Amino acid sequence: MAGKPLAGQVALVTGASRGLGAALALELARRGAHCVLVARTQGGLEETDDAIRAEGGSATLLPFDLAGKEADKIDSFGPSLVERFGRLDILAHVAGALGSLTPVAHIQPRDWTQLVGVNMNATWRLIRTCDPPLRAAPAGRAVFVTTGRVQRPKPYWGPYGATKAGMEHLVKTWAMEVAESRLRVNLFDPDVVATKMRAQAMPGEDPATIAQPADVAPALADLCMPAETRQGETVLFRR
Repeated sequence: MAGKPLAGQVALVTGASRGLGAALALELARRGAHCVLVARTQGGLEETDDAIRAEGGSATLLPFDLAGKEADKIDSFGPSLVERFGRLDILAHVAGALGSLTPVAHIQPRDWTQLVGVNMNATWRLIRTCDPPLRAAPAGRAVFVTTGRVQRPKPYWGPYGATKAGMEHLVKTWAMEVAESRLRVNLFDPDVVATKMRAQAMPGEDPATIAQPADVAPALADLCMPAETRQGETVLFRR
């Protein structure tokens, strides 16, 4: 379909209730994909759905806590999407947890559990459940949002950086394992972008002075396109 290069494709997007996840879902929908929106907040998902439908796109809402007590149900995502839609073409894990900015010696078990749950365990389970349909897709694409803190540690950012580093290792290993398939797997670093997480980390920063989610989303969506050839790379957004 002219102007809709992702027409007929199905995309699973986590963190889709706000920020970069919502902006990515809208961008993928503009390109023709049917988006399955995952986030904890029903109201936020409905707002993303409204924006998508206002642009003539379509979406399915999946309220779910990736680090909650029923996190093992992530394992059913892949088979359920194939049963309902007959395919899965795109996985975009945009959801992330920052936790408290604190010295390593002061990390609280509850914060650590949340960070590991969203940044690492959800990555592992999403790979497990989405690997078969993505490999079977004509041009399966997977992208995971990461951070420069992995390569550039900073005081008090240890829990966030460490769990994102674990995520990166899993993703890069998976990319190597599927290198001979049609599936392309990459990481995306949005750098500095005006999200709720950024505001939590930098409360005194003027969000108008940094990139907005809508500015970043097209570059992230490009990694989901059938023409994408990169594999196992970390793509840094440049404003």
